Amino acid sequence: MGTILTGTASWTDPTLLDSGWYPPEADSAEERLQYYASTFPLVEVDSTYYGLPSERTAVLWADRTPDHFTFDFKAFRLFTDHPTPHKALPRAIRDELPAELKEKANIYARDLPREMVDHMWEMYRQALMPVHSAGKLGAVFLQFPHWFFYGKDNMQKILDAKQHLPDYQVAVEFRQPSWMNEEHAEKTLDFLRANDIAYTAVDEPQGTKASIPPIAAATTPDLSVVRFHGRRADTWDKRGVGVEERFKYLYSKAELVEWVPKVEKLAAETQQVHVLMNNCYADYGVRNAQQLGQMLQRDGAAVARA
Repeated sequence: MGTILTGTASWTDPTLLDSGWYPPEADSAEERLQYYASTFPLVEVDSTYYGLPSERTAVLWADRTPDHFTFDFKAFRLFTDHPTPHKALPRAIRDELPAELKEKANIYARDLPREMVDHMWEMYRQALMPVHSAGKLGAVFLQFPHWFFYGKDNMQKILDAKQHLPDYQVAVEFRQPSWMNEEHAEKTLDFLRANDIAYTAVDEPQGTKASIPPIAAATTPDLSVVRFHGRRADTWDKRGVGVEERFKYLYSKAELVEWVPKVEKLAAETQQVHVLMNNCYADYGVRNAQQLGQMLQRDGAAVARA
């Protein structure tokens, strides 16, 4: 059986800081990360989606956590077909943009010269190297948007992204149902297996145009990933809804129990399973991560301790 690591998709969310989960003495960035790492063995870093990370910050992350701690990282949004604000690009890149792009509010990778995108990929890879060198880098998450449809061209984009990260395990999460519908699900999973890319299973609202079914599938021998987004169907694919409202959901024990056999099945097929709560509102994520970890432990699964 593989080892199951549980955690949340952020340790710095403002509503978590306001919830009282951290003790009063954990009043700095260093102390909060140390406290979080004393409770969970795993965390997802979402700040690397909004901007390229710095190598100095990665050094601090590695230095402030125990030897057995693991970080997963979101890929920078430009790399996964998301619109990227001009100000989110590195200054050196912004200075080199053609005049017409400097006027745009958002930029896509397709707008930029290939060598410029390649350079940002290398900046991203190098910045995370201190965490990798410390043995603490789990995977880089490629999370593609709802307009990223199943097809050969987009499969090639996934492969291109993987080639930019030769040192790191890559996991893919889809937000477009065409990848996991009845017609394409097995083809999608076979594609991921053939290229050693971990599939990210999701728990999210069902019955919407953007819903991915809760399929737990192992596509690499090393890693499986499960992310919990909550089940707020009324806000899941609604325009103009902020992140806080979209993921403001506390799972019941009954809802978490549904995933115990699924996670255990993944653990039987891979060396590690990363289980992450993305319902990062107040202390919802940390509460549910602890609950699910305890359920798995009571069931005899090999759950990693902090």
